[in-house]
Amino acid sequence: MLKEGEIKIVANNKKASYEYFFLNKYKAGVMLTGTEVKSIRLGKISMSDAYCYFKDGELWLKNVHIAEYSNAGNFNHFPKRDRKLLLKKRELKKLEAKLKEKGLTVIPTMIFFNDRQLVKVEVALSKGKKSYDKKNTIREKDAKRDLARTMSERY
Repeated sequence: MLKEGEIKIVANNKKASYEYFFLNKYKAGVMLTGTEVKSIRLGKISMSDAYCYFKDGELWLKNVHIAEYSNAGNFNHFPKRDRKLLLKKRELKKLEAKLKEKGLTVIPTMIFFNDRQLVKVEVALSKGKKSYDKKNTIREKDAKRDLARTMSERY
């Protein structure tokens, strides 16, 4: 059992941090069926090309693959269906207004279980990186890795 405030990360979208700058992050609930939750608990989830979009004032999660639960029989779910994200109205309106600006999008960054064992999605209001920004990100990561390596060699 998780302590209060702890989370258990199930899936991480590593590609998103390489492709986008994160401006704001929000934690959203997800409308799931029982077999989807059981499949997520087993770690059978992939969010490599996932993104979010607005439809009728609601935020939806697209292209998240949750594998079918093997013990479900006929009552299984469709693996790549769109899933509704649950945010407060104020946050939804703020996000929708920001999306009208050029170059901004909403990207899911990770899926996790909170301390109450509910599945949550962290979504980020993002701006796409240019190719030179991506190269700078790689350089910074390499520099941090080299620094950590030299520090560990010294001690």
